[in-house]
Amino acid sequence: MLVTIRARMRRAIKPAGVAKFSMIYGYIRVSTDRQTTENQRYEILKYAHERQLSVDRWIEETISATKKLTDRKLGTLIERMREEDILIVTELSRLGRSLLEVMSILHTLMEKDVKVFTTKERYELGNNISSKVLAFAFSLSAEIERSMISSRTKEALARKKSEGKRLGRPKGKLSSVTKLSGKDDLIREYLEKNIPQSIMARLLGVSRLTIRHYIRTRKLEKPAS
Repeated sequence: MLVTIRARMRRAIKPAGVAKFSMIYGYIRVSTDRQTTENQRYEILKYAHERQLSVDRWIEETISATKKLTDRKLGTLIERMREEDILIVTELSRLGRSLLEVMSILHTLMEKDVKVFTTKERYELGNNISSKVLAFAFSLSAEIERSMISSRTKEALARKKSEGKRLGRPKGKLSSVTKLSGKDDLIREYLEKNIPQSIMARLLGVSRLTIRHYIRTRKLEKPAS
């Protein structure tokens, strides 16, 4: 069902309000290999479908936004974008991690008459005063929130350290929650049926090393007969 919905979204056509030769870009960024781009892609497709827009090109990158813009795919995209092009992102914070960078990117896009749409906040930013004020307010609040979280984290760690508490997980202690937590009975059943660990890993959506480590550390091995 989900595949069918996405297929229909991809066939969405551009409405009359979008310039004939304009391009619509979907931008997806994650910070680590462990994060998935699938959710962002789906949200952008859903948003485009609602507005009868068709994404012409996808830009994906797995990279920290703290890296220089010129070293990112987004930087190359911005240089290529032209008047009336549209950039769709899930949220403005995907563009950068600092207030100055987000503002600089938005300023450059607005000067080029490029529109920026966000699926989460439902912003439609263009080259006008209200858009610039809204973009600034969002970026400022996001920057303040990140600073506050960082400050609270550092203060909490400093307090624990001053109290003589050991930071981090004690050596040798197992994580209480993992991807396989709560699946011990199922893993034992697989072991009873002599299912290879490589197959178990595929069924449970983890790597073979992960399932092997979990079985060994949780002592789930099938007793020798």
